[in-house]
Amino acid sequence: MEKAARPFTVLVVEDDAQIARVLKLELEHEGYVVDTASDGLAGLEKALKEPDLVILDLMLPRMDGLEVCKRLRAKSKVPVIMLTAKDRIPDRVAGLDLGADDYMTKPFATEELLARVRARLRERTPVSTTIEYRDLVMDRDRHEVKRAGKPIELTAKEYALLEYLLIHRNKVHTRDELFNGVWGSDFLGDSNLIDVYIRYLRGKIDEGSDDKLITTVRGVGYAIKD
Repeated sequence: MEKAARPFTVLVVEDDAQIARVLKLELEHEGYVVDTASDGLAGLEKALKEPDLVILDLMLPRMDGLEVCKRLRAKSKVPVIMLTAKDRIPDRVAGLDLGADDYMTKPFATEELLARVRARLRERTPVSTTIEYRDLVMDRDRHEVKRAGKPIELTAKEYALLEYLLIHRNKVHTRDELFNGVWGSDFLGDSNLIDVYIRYLRGKIDEGSDDKLITTVRGVGYAIKD
């Protein structure tokens, strides 16, 4: 059974108070535990306490981000996303050579940064092969779904949508979030397609049961809740 994991911890090392505040709010909204530091020395001290991920500005007082990254890498493999106003290739190369895992330049789209955070944290997450929720079992190795022991035939997209909702349990997802998470942001289509697939999915996984698994949050979207 896939158990609820502890929230990931993210350290934001950023001397611009407004940017740090926005990032903290956005990351906390995603369910992360967020700490901040406004200078390089404080950031290094907190980063050495092993958060799950560090978002590190390049231009910092007391110690710049490159030096922080260099000293951090000597003692820790924590993922680092470098965040800076500098868009010169030598600066990006220097950051990556010193051990940064990713690099974003300001101004940036918060959605893209959050996607990169998720990608880095997925690499640190052990993948469970089976997800159990109430009387539904998803075997991700076999790509099979059963409810009360009865096999359920799902299309590839129905399976992917159900898997996404199960993995991100207890979070209400908008149609756009589900569309991007399952179909991908490069797919040209209408997010209203989600309503159609939710209906298909419910028709299959709820057949013969009074216990409905997918919750509709009116005006927001859909969720599977414990």
